[in-house]
Amino acid sequence: MSEKSNKKCLRGATLLRGTGERVENGVVVLENGKIADVGRNVSVPGDAEVFDLRGMVVTPGLIDAHVHMGTYNEGFPEDMQDANDMVDPIAPQLRVLDALYPGDLSFPDALAGGVTCVQSLPGSGNVIGGQGVIVKTKSDILERMVVRAPSAMKAALGENPTRVYSAKNKLPNTRMGTAFLMRDAFVRARNYREKAEAARTKGEPFERSLAMEALLPVLDRQLVYRVHCHRMDDIQTAVRVAEEFALRYTLEHCTEGHLIAPWLAEKKAFAAVGPTFTSRAKIELRNKTWDTPRILWEHGVHFCIITDHPVVPVEHLIVCAALAVRAGLPAEEAIKAVTLYAAEHLGVADRVGSIEKGRDADLAVWNGEPLDARSRVVKTFVNGALVYEA
Repeated sequence: MSEKSNKKCLRGATLLRGTGERVENGVVVLENGKIADVGRNVSVPGDAEVFDLRGMVVTPGLIDAHVHMGTYNEGFPEDMQDANDMVDPIAPQLRVLDALYPGDLSFPDALAGGVTCVQSLPGSGNVIGGQGVIVKTKSDILERMVVRAPSAMKAALGENPTRVYSAKNKLPNTRMGTAFLMRDAFVRARNYREKAEAARTKGEPFERSLAMEALLPVLDRQLVYRVHCHRMDDIQTAVRVAEEFALRYTLEHCTEGHLIAPWLAEKKAFAAVGPTFTSRAKIELRNKTWDTPRILWEHGVHFCIITDHPVVPVEHLIVCAALAVRAGLPAEEAIKAVTLYAAEHLGVADRVGSIEKGRDADLAVWNGEPLDARSRVVKTFVNGALVYEA
């Protein structure tokens, strides 16, 4: 093989393509960081580096749609973490892009677990906490890791913001206060736009607000509003506020979503479910159950499974999918929940989440069925490069 060849061929493995299709004795050709061809009867380029993977299983690189990697850094003390700037409950101008540490040990851990793409979000200490970012998990110069920045606007309902700000004797002390602050922020952003446009029309100076400017793409439906909400009342409030301002939104955690699944189906809601592999550390987690993904699936609610790393270590994303299977979710749906459905949740399914021609060459190679706890990742590819090998 020529040293300059960038072609690779993975052959002989069982392919779980992320679409529900299973291909025995499959072939995947990688070239220029993309999947150039895939199937059973695929010719192997003569100048390709060939990986004989007989007895192995290949999946798309797993995707965790909700983590705090690079801001809640492994082994760092709490007062050195960067996911929450808890001084003002409304802080849409903050960007994870400006805080993410590519040297976080969670990134090589992710590769060892077959996770190749994540969305890192601000924490849930603020009512509106700032902008997230989607990155590949191969540590590099941050701009080279980025898939989309910003990826979303993070917001939070429920216990976290009320606990933080009641201790500071500031709004919000209650769920009423949290919802008010959300609504007020969007009203102020609308007013800001009108005043800015009027000033431009008149040729008058106008003082910019990075906070208000950050909310305008959310109002314009260009940026998704991702709302932390565990309890059913918080889930309903997230939908209510989003509908009032005609926002594109997702429900992050959706812990009690199984209790109102038919309604969520009517709303065509998107839910990121997890972290379920934890104790019930808060009141709003009292109805946490592995049945949630299955019940949402049974009612036709779009969902993906998340770890909320570091709450659950990101390398155990596949374990979370397996535990959902134990609770009745079909195995092919569990694989989709950490590949294709996660990509759809993030709006990047045109690039990642399935083994299809033209997609990014992000792949995980397993020495057995991925949902079997005895199986492990033996190779991980990101953008066509072999970045992890057991």
